[in-house]
Amino acid sequence: MSNLFGQRVAIVSYRLGMADGVSVTAAQWATALRRIGMRVRMVAGDGQADVLLPGLALDAPQPPSQRLLGAALDDADVVIADNVCSLPMNRAAGEAVAEYLRGRPAVLRHHDLPWERERYAAVTTWPPDDPSWRHVTVNELARRSLAARRGIAATTVYHGFDEDPRPEERDVLRKRLDVGDGPLVLQPTRAIARKNVDVGLALAESLGGTFWLTGPAEDGFAIELGRLLQEAHIPVRRRLPDDTEMAAAYAACDAVVLPSSWEGFGLPLIESALHRKPIAVGDFPVARELAAFGFRWFPATDPEPLRAWLAAPDPSLLDHNEAIARTHFGIDALATRLELLLAGTPVCHHADTDKDAGGSPACDCLTA
Repeated sequence: MSNLFGQRVAIVSYRLGMADGVSVTAAQWATALRRIGMRVRMVAGDGQADVLLPGLALDAPQPPSQRLLGAALDDADVVIADNVCSLPMNRAAGEAVAEYLRGRPAVLRHHDLPWERERYAAVTTWPPDDPSWRHVTVNELARRSLAARRGIAATTVYHGFDEDPRPEERDVLRKRLDVGDGPLVLQPTRAIARKNVDVGLALAESLGGTFWLTGPAEDGFAIELGRLLQEAHIPVRRRLPDDTEMAAAYAACDAVVLPSSWEGFGLPLIESALHRKPIAVGDFPVARELAAFGFRWFPATDPEPLRAWLAAPDPSLLDHNEAIARTHFGIDALATRLELLLAGTPVCHHADTDKDAGGSPACDCLTA
């Protein structure tokens, strides 16, 4: 039995329990940590969490006091700061968390780093560091850039998915969406500039389908999104119907599109595989990194290969992608890697089995 069994871990972030990538993958970590016997507490400024500290919220005018942070975190054996000390969206809140964590066992998980966003490019002193902390990145590109720019050694821990496919919900949801028998192309992202909604729309239009964008417009993109949708020549559906989960959305669609120019990870890359759907992908750096595991995807900018596959579906492609996703990106794989991480043991994602942390001859996961 793991010596972590029964230990307390607190996951703290700006917001949790929502539909954004940090919330979704923080919930993955909570599930995995419970599988290795740890007791998990979620702490956030906004959303749904065990403890809400409004001073941690993205729009909080004042950071939480050290007293309030202590009340929420003092009894934790280890604290996981999930992106709150990575991207300075509320720098005062992140600095308050960093001050509290000095000299304490902590994991700083970085989904985004300042130099990856133009608005934060001038920030050169983040993420903070301390000898008591371990740093985790969600991709190898970030791990290398963190070492190069800040001299901070980190471990890459890819996300671990605990998907519950619901194919039985396909017909009911398609009827509710009124999409008929034509192809339904799902873009399960927010609407912001780097998500390239225009490319997703163009792909769906080329396929003669319906385009479904599930996420909200953010970062001042609402006007541009309105223009794109108004000029669209195909039916468009927006957001998830009430009481509908993403598993049902994947069941209802015929293909997924992720046309982004940048993603910290790109959750639909793995979700589509586990839900057995073909996906068309943009040429962003982390997609190239994950493609090295052997995934077979379609290009987002050329509809012809996906059109041909939809005309004569080949289940072997879905079998192939699902097998890779379950082996390397399942929730059990994540639980094993977190146990290794917290025990101070090297973590490798390219091993043939999740219990093998030895790596492969071509793998550089274990190099700082």
